[in-house]
Amino acid sequence: MQSVERAVSVLEILAEQGEAGVSEIADELDVHRSTAFRLLGVLENRGLVAQTQDRGKYFLGAGVLRLAGAAAVRLDISQEGAPLCRELADELGETVNIAVLDDDAAVNIMQARGSASVTAQNWLGRRTPLHATSSGKVLLAHQPPALREGLLARTLPRFTDRTVTGAVALRDELRSVEERGFALAMEELEIGLTAVAAPVRAHDGKVIGALSISGPVYRLTEERLRELAKRAVDRADELSRRMGYAL
Repeated sequence: MQSVERAVSVLEILAEQGEAGVSEIADELDVHRSTAFRLLGVLENRGLVAQTQDRGKYFLGAGVLRLAGAAAVRLDISQEGAPLCRELADELGETVNIAVLDDDAAVNIMQARGSASVTAQNWLGRRTPLHATSSGKVLLAHQPPALREGLLARTLPRFTDRTVTGAVALRDELRSVEERGFALAMEELEIGLTAVAAPVRAHDGKVIGALSISGPVYRLTEERLRELAKRAVDRADELSRRMGYAL
């Protein structure tokens, strides 16, 4: 814990001062110069700090911007999506979620429940598998091929008899998700639960999230799912526009 605290302190020092040398950081932390040097080395290896070659000073690296950007995207999509989700949930009576990619899973960062979903689970903050959920399929379908194939090469867990775990079948399904613009998950994570999701894009067109509508299978019939797919795509497109994407 002490090393973590010191590493965070180094980042705070550089954020405040702009740049600093090893001796200056050691003095600020009240540690030996060698300790400060080791901390800076670890942070530099992760891209969180960088060094000016001519003066030996350290400054915040591009890795900090990457982390800050990821946090900003989550905040922006959640804030912009909240009223859309609540409105859509009220209109449909079903549960509406927004999920983003979190390493090898989808994590739900926004949820709104409709009047018919009073007994639905709370999915907020929950990490769900990419291959067995509609949001996860949307996110997985739009990942770079290397990342997508890396997950497909694993032994994927089966949650129900309808979970798609085979690499060939899942690859075909992800191709269909890209072509039709939405994903379905029919009792693939839990028996009785069906969902449809559509991609949310950033200003540069990159898929940064998925908007899903879920409900019980007895209520989400094939005809109802076609309607919900269109609604999910429409609202996801609207959220994409709010995120700066020009459709």
